[in-house]
Amino acid sequence: MKKLIFLSLLFAICFFLLLFPFFIQLVSYLHPIVLAVVFFCLFIVILFILLFMYKKTIYIHHSLFLWIFIFYTFALLLLLFFRPNNQVYDSINLIPFSTIYYYLNGNVKWIVSFYNLAANIGLFIPYGILLMEKNLSTLWLLLIPIAFISLIETMQFITHRGSLDIDDLILNVLGIFIGFLLYPAFKRIFRLY
Repeated sequence: MKKLIFLSLLFAICFFLLLFPFFIQLVSYLHPIVLAVVFFCLFIVILFILLFMYKKTIYIHHSLFLWIFIFYTFALLLLLFFRPNNQVYDSINLIPFSTIYYYLNGNVKWIVSFYNLAANIGLFIPYGILLMEKNLSTLWLLLIPIAFISLIETMQFITHRGSLDIDDLILNVLGIFIGFLLYPAFKRIFRLY
């Protein structure tokens, strides 16, 4: 088990260093903690893949799991609300898929497009796993993500730290729903006690 964790860390470091010239570009319009979040996500994804391939299980104390989520949420809030001061967002987009189309059309650097689309989905996958862990009804599994993401979008708009964008809502909720789909694999690899 320690070997797989070490191997995951080693692969994450290699990928991170290989792609560092691209990741460093993100710091110009996001909080520098983006680098730590990207590295953490690389490590977790690689660890998840290796544990799944080797059919291994990690036992995690429930309180440690919650502390990891608290730290992750704190880092995510830093990314969402504490951006460089030279950026002010005050736009509203209520037309579904227009921002997604804008990014896919090559109107901005590919690293910015990729990060915005991938992060809007990927960074919310863990919340889908967390919600599934709570054994909620289907109605609550639909309502909580929409309400949670709507609150974030509204707060970003009110504080001028992000635009109010229906596409962010769509992509974030998609990430949460992907978390729902990944939950069985998560339960196979990570056991909470």
